[in-house]
Amino acid sequence: MIPRNAPVITIDGASGTGKGTVSQLLAKGLGWKFLDSGALYRVLALAAQKHSVASDNEKSLEVLAEYLDVQFIARDGRFPNVILEGEEVTDVIRTEKIGNAASIVAAFPAVRAALLSRQRVFRERPGLVADGRDMGTVVFPDAELKIFLLASPEERAMRRLKQLKEQGISVTLGDLIEELKLRDKRDQERTVAPLKPAEDAVCIKTDHFTVEQVVERILQEIDRKKAFPVTLTLANELA
Repeated sequence: MIPRNAPVITIDGASGTGKGTVSQLLAKGLGWKFLDSGALYRVLALAAQKHSVASDNEKSLEVLAEYLDVQFIARDGRFPNVILEGEEVTDVIRTEKIGNAASIVAAFPAVRAALLSRQRVFRERPGLVADGRDMGTVVFPDAELKIFLLASPEERAMRRLKQLKEQGISVTLGDLIEELKLRDKRDQERTVAPLKPAEDAVCIKTDHFTVEQVVERILQEIDRKKAFPVTLTLANELA
């Protein structure tokens, strides 16, 4: 049973649609909790490499997920510090290599089931903004508001290219576009929790919008639905 002890806004979408930054800004503005579900799968992928667990060994990955020793330490205005087995891995899990590995391990039903309850415990008052690929369809299907962000592979690759250049990492735009397309195909075609909008999700195409404009659009949906009376004042102040 899914605990209903707090309202939830889910923000789903493919890699590079801006859901992580948007979710974090929204959570901060509303004063709510924030769940970066993708970080859990990235940490699991890193743990699998660390313990020499093959990416196609579903049973071992399931055990690893059940006993994953991970901590998320909040930081003001930034993504949380991620600690795996006592070692900080915040930057390591954001690499393209780990992102692709996470997409592979996330396709296994047993892995997703093992991490499901871990994600749901983030639902605390005053509310939760949950970022991922199946937040609105599987993890929090009863969420009061579901957002699905969209952007073309080309736009998403350009955003990622800019981030990597800032980190001093050299990569071609063409390679990034192909990697994103392959990851999208893998995420959309997996048998369990495929990447897709929930039936009642609000879809927002972000290609020509700034992060602030996307947040503003979501705040309009919050106001329109009248589902969060406690947070409406905060939302209006943020707008």
